[in-house]
Amino acid sequence: MNSEVIPGLLIPFAGTAAGSACVFFMRRSLGRQLQRALTGFAAGVMTAASIWSLLIPAMEQASDMGKLSFIPAVVGFWCGVLFLLLLDTLIPHLHMNAEKAEGVPSRLARTTMMVLAVTLHNIPEGMAVGIVYAGFVSGSAEMTAGGAFALALGIAIQNFPEGAIISMPLHAEGKSKFRAFLDGVLSGAVEPMGALLTILFAGLFLPAMPYLLSFAAGAMIYVVVEELIPEMSEGEHSNIGVLMFSVGFTLMMILDVALG
Repeated sequence: MNSEVIPGLLIPFAGTAAGSACVFFMRRSLGRQLQRALTGFAAGVMTAASIWSLLIPAMEQASDMGKLSFIPAVVGFWCGVLFLLLLDTLIPHLHMNAEKAEGVPSRLARTTMMVLAVTLHNIPEGMAVGIVYAGFVSGSAEMTAGGAFALALGIAIQNFPEGAIISMPLHAEGKSKFRAFLDGVLSGAVEPMGALLTILFAGLFLPAMPYLLSFAAGAMIYVVVEELIPEMSEGEHSNIGVLMFSVGFTLMMILDVALG
């Protein structure tokens, strides 16, 4: 396997682990405004990554279809949305600051369902990084090492606040700092695992690459609209979430264009 791939797959996971470690250094739980800011930032990164790193390359790879090159992007996008809708309906999970759990009825502990919510959020991110690196490994002209690294780095940057958002509330609810840190780290473990599996089957995926890229985009946009935007906007009106969304969006756009 290319020497650039394994570090690239681990970068997003490292971002989650570093963010989770904040529980050891910050005494207080995250304030509501800070949570809004971090959630808005993550939403901006994921939205920009969906466009520049996934949807645009998907249409470029289908350029031989001419004016119909949008078809793989549309089909894959909707498959990604429906897949996350299915997971969202089946997996018991609890969003931040929510009182009622979603998914099938369960007797799981509140903290466990909070971890599952972040894990569900991380599934499309791991898929996206894995699919882009799979395209690079397979020699796709549209998938460069720089572009794959830009996506991995962007996901890692938005995973840092994500790790803090999960570990610190878990500690505030009674878990030890180490256990809260461990749960935060484990919530991000699905990303490199899913990405590695995608790489291993890269040869099989190559013919369907445009559909898979847009599938990951649809899954990420589902998370943004269903989870992140409501969380950054709930409660008393505030512009901080929107401003940080814009920061995250432009940062990811810069990374993709500059490094891709």
